[in-house]
Amino acid sequence: MPTPRTLLLTGAAGGLGTLMRSLLPEYGYELRLFDVRPVEGEPDAITADLGDQDALRAAVRGVDAVLHLAGISLEAPFEKILRSNIEGTYNLYEAAREAGVPRVVFASSNHAVGFTPAPRPGAPLIPVDTPRRPDTFYGLSKSFGEDLAQLYWDRHGLETVSVRIGSCFAEPADVRMLSVWMSPADGARLFHAALTAEEVGHTVVYGSSANTRLWWDLTSARALGYEPQDDSEQFAAKLIAEHGELDPHKPAHTHLGGRFVDDPPIWPY
Repeated sequence: MPTPRTLLLTGAAGGLGTLMRSLLPEYGYELRLFDVRPVEGEPDAITADLGDQDALRAAVRGVDAVLHLAGISLEAPFEKILRSNIEGTYNLYEAAREAGVPRVVFASSNHAVGFTPAPRPGAPLIPVDTPRRPDTFYGLSKSFGEDLAQLYWDRHGLETVSVRIGSCFAEPADVRMLSVWMSPADGARLFHAALTAEEVGHTVVYGSSANTRLWWDLTSARALGYEPQDDSEQFAAKLIAEHGELDPHKPAHTHLGGRFVDDPPIWPY
């Protein structure tokens, strides 16, 4: 697929959206920005909720693809998750279908498989087709998003790459994150590959860098043309000195979802 000229970026004011606003234009994208909060320094951004179907129709009109990062990114009461992550994602897909947008890249999450045990050292990496085991209502909403993407491919021919993002920050914040970290630069590389690969149908990939302590299999991401360049190991000594090695008796250290399996961080809004 040729590089899309105009890309709708939902969730443009969020942490990941802010990172991608600065990185994706280097790949030739003209960004159209959408968020429920104003995007600082971007007066042309569309400020609207995912429940505003008229705003979504206007947002997708004339775009070549969508990078869907919007929604609640932590745990929250089911009613909030339902409105933002489930109904909101449906509204986005309906608007894209009506407008004839050919591809969506959907920000799924490792929390769709959060109760999956992390592999022991030397064991096989977790495959992308491992059964989904969401760890929260948030993780459940990402499972729904993946199924919705499959439906819209099978029924309507709207392609999606669902990216099960680990943790995309400038640096990993704890020892567990050494296994699931995706550098912002690798995040941009992966999203670009997902937006431009040929004939993806509905493809699910894990999103992380080429970490020495990697927990999951990046084969399907590499098949898109993704070539990760970074490795969290450069931060390992500092983090282990501060926090110690992972404790095999703590569920938050032994499952893909980390603390989401027993003490999930709560959405503050």
